[in-house]
Amino acid sequence: MSAIRQTFAVAAGVLLLAGPAYAAEPFSLTSSAFKDGTPLATKNAGNTKANPNCVGENVSPPLTWANAPEGTKSFAIFMVDPEGQNGLGVVHWLAYGIPASVTSFAEGETSKLSDKFVGGKGTAGLDVYAGPCTPPNTVYHHYTLTLVATDLDPKELPAGLTRDEFFTKLKGHGKGATGLIGLFKHP
Repeated sequence: MSAIRQTFAVAAGVLLLAGPAYAAEPFSLTSSAFKDGTPLATKNAGNTKANPNCVGENVSPPLTWANAPEGTKSFAIFMVDPEGQNGLGVVHWLAYGIPASVTSFAEGETSKLSDKFVGGKGTAGLDVYAGPCTPPNTVYHHYTLTLVATDLDPKELPAGLTRDEFFTKLKGHGKGATGLIGLFKHP
């Protein structure tokens, strides 16, 4: 019995000397321009001149991500307004084929085409960021940004996929996801 106690005491001492155990940091998406669940700036709103609900400059917010799951080869990101079109939803942005070495987009960077991503097709048919265009006299809409880590090669998918087409291609290739919500309403 004494040998067992001694073994437990030695094991406990080793664990204490090893220090506290920390879990790996979670996969995360952040912006220096807004915190999760807070309003986007007016400049982030769309600027389609033919639409009076578009009151901004269509400047995409800066985004940064960290701690991608092991085995990540590329990322995809999309922004959806679930309240848009009276609850049918609006896909404002879909980009994929983002190399695993890319961990951020600067402010305004995704408002135009870039070699850092492949443009999908949003509801308005655009292949770049399209900011909010909420109608007046409505409550805040929730602009949900979702970042997906994939095991797909960055060059594997063609440009111009819709969200549904992208989801079909993504099946079995997702490694993890994280999100961020920005709010916006017509000022």
